[in-house]
Amino acid sequence: MSDGRPPISVLDLAVVNAGGTSGEALAATTTLAQRADELGYHRFWVAEHHNMPLVASTTPPVLMAHLAARTTNIRIGSGGIMLPNHAPLVVAEHIAALEALHPGRIDLGLGRAPGTTPEAALALRRSVDLLGAEDFPRNLLDLMGLLGDVRGEGGLWERFSATPAATSTPQILLLGSSGFSAQLAGRLGLPFVFAHHFDQGGTLEAIDLYRRSFRPSPALEDPSCIVTANVLVAETDEEADWQAGPGRLVMHCIRSGRFAPLLSPEEAAEQPDMPIARVAPTNRISGSPATALAGLDRLLAATKADEIMVSTVAHGLDTRIRSLELLAQVWPAPAPA
Repeated sequence: MSDGRPPISVLDLAVVNAGGTSGEALAATTTLAQRADELGYHRFWVAEHHNMPLVASTTPPVLMAHLAARTTNIRIGSGGIMLPNHAPLVVAEHIAALEALHPGRIDLGLGRAPGTTPEAALALRRSVDLLGAEDFPRNLLDLMGLLGDVRGEGGLWERFSATPAATSTPQILLLGSSGFSAQLAGRLGLPFVFAHHFDQGGTLEAIDLYRRSFRPSPALEDPSCIVTANVLVAETDEEADWQAGPGRLVMHCIRSGRFAPLLSPEEAAEQPDMPIARVAPTNRISGSPATALAGLDRLLAATKADEIMVSTVAHGLDTRIRSLELLAQVWPAPAPA
């Protein structure tokens, strides 16, 4: 980029507002992806969560197909597909089909968490014997091999094909919020995406472990790290703080074991938990363009990230769009290759 900053991307959960519908949430995500495409953001990723009243993004490949068909240049991906919930061959077939439809624009971000409660994970996996993640490394290798990145022998790719005649392959990235995923990504020579937006700490330790564990691979010669961040930009610091209130309340409730749709700023301000949520320590970045840019620059200086991926949790679609617009003004897109 002209100012030396790395690419910037978007992560979205298709959040359901209080009183809203799943259809409205998914339509808002579509509009947000289209605007991010117009503004020159590098990627637009959607998450996998199940049985949560807050999140309409339950099936990333379905939503990815929809978004890729309605955008032009931006890369579309999963942030991520929770591999233990699915058979590797099924994931490979879904992603291979997307890559065939939109060659060179599909990312496969993979995680090993369930993305849901233990009860919902059991419903997805259909056996208590599959509730652990012990098979994740083997399943990851099988999935990589099915999509063209063959490591070793004896994998599913020797007996099955995800698609009959591929001409391109998606980028595979490993997501995580712990040292396990960081180390595995490093050893396999895959890009690593740290979930800094989880607001749980451990960011610098995991990134350092990834870089120390990194081994060059057919996929990647040097370490490549994306850091996600909760970011909300508004015209002023005060407006950003007001619009960020519902997101802070949601995070406080999740940490208390409660899940609910996203309230408006006015409704959130009236909740009894709001004073606690507002003063709770957080790595969220919110403020005017100058304030947000300073916060992101501090994150870059600390992590040396190769890319930043922003997640903007706000009640109004116009607020989310305006946040991306204001950020793009101070973080210009890279020049065309």
